[in-house]
Amino acid sequence: MQEDKKMKVKKGFLAVQVGLEDDDEGGSSPQRFVIPISYLYHPLFKRLLDKAREVYGYHTDGPLKLPCSVDDFLHLRWRIQKESTPNQNHHNQSHHRLPHALHFHSC
Repeated sequence: MQEDKKMKVKKGFLAVQVGLEDDDEGGSSPQRFVIPISYLYHPLFKRLLDKAREVYGYHTDGPLKLPCSVDDFLHLRWRIQKESTPNQNHHNQSHHRLPHALHFHSC
């Protein structure tokens, strides 16, 4: 019963699974996050979705799998949230380009 409650996601949100299953360095298992559906329209997140399609294809069971490390995902989420705030700085015109340190790992 408690597991059923954990699996439910509020309207307007989406469950995603983040992490590299075959990551030998960290050895950590994938983690589940719940994100706003609005993330799906952000250019940075769209790049990650393209990578997920390349790695996993269109049909998977369970939550949407994202092929990046948890640290990279947390940084991406922070960037999206930062850009969504009303007091964002206008001098950062290149905010949709990924820094070289943030890349999405494939299999």
